[in-house]
Amino acid sequence: MSEKFYILAVDDEPFNLDLIEAAFMDYENVEITNATNGQEALDLLDTESFDVVLLDISMPVMDGLEALNKIRENQKFKNLPILMVTANIEKEHDAILRGASDFISKPYDIEIMCARTINYAKMHHNHKLIENQKEILQEQVKERTAELETTLKLAKQTEYEISIRLGRASEFRDLETGGHIKRMSHYSKLLAKLYGLSDEECELILYAAPLHDIGKVGIPDSILLKPGRFEDNEFEIMKQHAVLGAKMLEGAEQFPVLKAGHIIALEHHEKWDGSGYPHAKSGEDIHLYARIIAIADVFDALSSKRCYKEPMPLEKVLSIMENDSGTHFDPDLVKLFLDNLDKFLEIKEKYKDDDNTHTIMDIINGIK
Repeated sequence: MSEKFYILAVDDEPFNLDLIEAAFMDYENVEITNATNGQEALDLLDTESFDVVLLDISMPVMDGLEALNKIRENQKFKNLPILMVTANIEKEHDAILRGASDFISKPYDIEIMCARTINYAKMHHNHKLIENQKEILQEQVKERTAELETTLKLAKQTEYEISIRLGRASEFRDLETGGHIKRMSHYSKLLAKLYGLSDEECELILYAAPLHDIGKVGIPDSILLKPGRFEDNEFEIMKQHAVLGAKMLEGAEQFPVLKAGHIIALEHHEKWDGSGYPHAKSGEDIHLYARIIAIADVFDALSSKRCYKEPMPLEKVLSIMENDSGTHFDPDLVKLFLDNLDKFLEIKEKYKDDDNTHTIMDIINGIK
């Protein structure tokens, strides 16, 4: 079945409109709508859809050139073919500049008028099909993009959840309080932000921080839970938790949080002066993430209550942090920490330990 074409014929002379209708009488797929002036044509364009406008130039109320201007001002009609019907060759140049598509000269050559009109109608019809298809494709792309974004978001959330729960595993083994992971993770995020890292990296550190001690799941209870000081051989075993944690997380380069967790687990006990473990790295050879975590972890360990100790007074904690700047800790990071101490104390207050009992929901909610 042939596509249907809708033609708007605009002319103030009834005879000319009758002639146009007679010319297309044998075209079953063409429907002609008449208008007697430019304003009437504009009104019809607002309510109906057309493939071609046959527009006479000389008309009362609103002539063809003025009507042409108003049609072209509307973006909805930017691709609508407008064929100017005129016996005045001098106005053709003006009409072209105003956006006319072509001309049909009076008196009419019926075959030329029909052929030219049908050709433009087909062109417009095909253009509409292309535009519709483009809109369909754009909508499909939009839908697929939304689906992909949802999938990526879910994958990211899943990775975060895995990190949180792995961090909890080491916490259970070490008898640390529920607030420790929350506090040191948020301390780390804040310190990273103060250092100038991007929001993306700050969030990455927030969720990778719980993995810092994951290797403790491989340390025997007799050593891990010992209340007193370690013997030398016991401390050597204890130090292996950094290597064990890194091995648990290695080979996960495609997962940003686990990759960062691998770095942090391996290096968070390295010291600025090279006296740390497991590889005695020093200075900026220690990854920035690990240097940040070291400060957050030690500050919380010293200032928080444990089952085997009371919290150290804040003044003493700060004295230790200052004294260890440039030996244990990156001095620039320590300065940032001390200069913004009030912000870290806000985190400490927000995630404080009211007691040592935590519900299952506390554990599930992790650092959120």
